[in-house]
Amino acid sequence: MNKFIHTAVLAACLLTGSMLQTATSSAAGAYTAKVSASSLNVRSEPAANAAVTGSLKSGAQVTVTDEQHGWAKVRSGSISGWVAGYYLIKVSGTGGEARAAVAVSTSAKTSGSGSSTAMVTADSLRIRGGPGTGYKILGALKAEDSVTVLLRQNGWVRIRTASGETGWVSAQYIASGSSASTGSGSRTTGSLRQTGGINGKRIVIDPGHGGSDPGMLGTSFDTLEKDLNLQTALYVRDYLTAKGARVELTRTQDQRPSLARRVQIGQSVGADAFVSIHYNSSPKNVSGTLTFYYSESDDLRLARSIENRLGQGIGLKSNGVSFGNYHILRENNLPAALVELGFLSNRNDEAVVRTSAYQKKAAKAIAEGLADYFKG
Repeated sequence: MNKFIHTAVLAACLLTGSMLQTATSSAAGAYTAKVSASSLNVRSEPAANAAVTGSLKSGAQVTVTDEQHGWAKVRSGSISGWVAGYYLIKVSGTGGEARAAVAVSTSAKTSGSGSSTAMVTADSLRIRGGPGTGYKILGALKAEDSVTVLLRQNGWVRIRTASGETGWVSAQYIASGSSASTGSGSRTTGSLRQTGGINGKRIVIDPGHGGSDPGMLGTSFDTLEKDLNLQTALYVRDYLTAKGARVELTRTQDQRPSLARRVQIGQSVGADAFVSIHYNSSPKNVSGTLTFYYSESDDLRLARSIENRLGQGIGLKSNGVSFGNYHILRENNLPAALVELGFLSNRNDEAVVRTSAYQKKAAKAIAEGLADYFKG
């Protein structure tokens, strides 16, 4: 097709493909982060070859207003521009969320009262500002942490941690007394994960996009991202099954489950981890893989385990890990990572990722990364 039509089609697909890959956090609001590098260059555009407009020192706090393909748009005093996202550490704020939790607890209709002691049964459990996945994350707990139950409401529990912090957690992941089992929805404790490895773990693999949402469109060979996502996810499933894991896919055909449904699948089966498979696109000439996380307390270690395997050589370079404010990560109670396995906007990347050989290498690396994660 001619260049004009091709560009128009690409633009349309980028718009419809924004379900997960929108690469901007502006809809979710700005957030504060601090610089982890000794000195961090600020650039005019989200690209390594863009002009340097300033620099930030280690520990400097910035306001992040946008994200694109591993780059973060920041401002700090008179300095503004783009920095590499993996040199930023998100600073958690609890003021507004804590007040919201108090407001909910005093007015909600409860199914239980009084206080009791309970133990966390999940490998990692997010503490939220209210009784639902729509509330912001205040912190996290790990397996066998002890909490005080203050309030129960519609499958959620308001708890107080040993350090005195309060918030809401899913009731299915805590148990009274020393028992680590809460029924079919519970997960095994962290100590079992350390010794049992990946065998028997339930893992959700999410092939991004699907149905009427094609995701990204390759600029050289018109490759549809949704098809690559599904085929790669099927390879991941096969490798994980061979390791003894139990695998659930959020889709097995050209379907389009909602983001909420994808997250709910993991919760409903009591999964131990969640990985979303994608292929990337950028207006810049960038290449390689990128692994996103949301929570530093439980997602980051999973993302690093997967990225470490991807970086050992699958045919494309690894661009590391980066914070990503995506629904599929943000609203997920499970340790979760979103993996971008190459840029369909890069001719070389697109030619490579279209091959089954590359997809199998990438899938094997993801499976090995999950195995490393469960080894602890």
